[in-house]
Amino acid sequence: MNPFILALQARNLTVEIHHHSAYQIVLSNDLPFTSTISGTKYERIHGFLIKPHVTHFCVAEKGKLNVLNIEPYSSIGLQLASMFTENEEAIVFESPTETNTFFQTPKESLEVSNVIEALLSGVPKTDYDDRVAKIVDYIKANYFKPDITPQTFAELVFLSPSRLAALFKKQTGSSLSKYLLWTRLRQAIYITLTDKDRSLTDIAYDTGFYDLPQLNKYMYEMFGMPPKALKYSSDLIQVY
Repeated sequence: MNPFILALQARNLTVEIHHHSAYQIVLSNDLPFTSTISGTKYERIHGFLIKPHVTHFCVAEKGKLNVLNIEPYSSIGLQLASMFTENEEAIVFESPTETNTFFQTPKESLEVSNVIEALLSGVPKTDYDDRVAKIVDYIKANYFKPDITPQTFAELVFLSPSRLAALFKKQTGSSLSKYLLWTRLRQAIYITLTDKDRSLTDIAYDTGFYDLPQLNKYMYEMFGMPPKALKYSSDLIQVY
């Protein structure tokens, strides 16, 4: 029900300085790495949790990094916001023990799936309204259509756009437009990393964006890199 997590694994990769709108969790489950966050260099760390719009970059020339991007206004994003103290921009984990203690994950494992399960377990259980479930199913089947509007959803469940927007936000923590955007971005990233022969322009059209510049804009805004950067690193990055 919650698509607001994008999980990637990168190996032997250096990421240039950037910032983005999503919360980001970066974790190593093997070798320590170096990162610079807001101008402060951290060496031989095992991970960090960073707020949106904080500049940073990573150097992990050996080993693997697990990267989780989370929509800031989703239920999990709001949960992450509460973990920071006032004026804190990032939480750095200097050892696997610190990582497991913070996320309350098993001490013998640093698998990213355990972190995701721990985050999901902190979200209050919700009995989703049938109309919300119907919208979610519609987006899964039709995300690639560029002409989807709030009125499209409203007519589907016989509610006004404003009432549907309020219901959807109450149950998911985020807006319908963000849900649709994340669905499109996740699919665009998956295709970029798994279908190396497909052009980025075709990927943009096939996932519901009007053109490649629009996909570039949203990718950079949300994740700090354009699809071109992912495509050139597709041998080093995979989607969970």
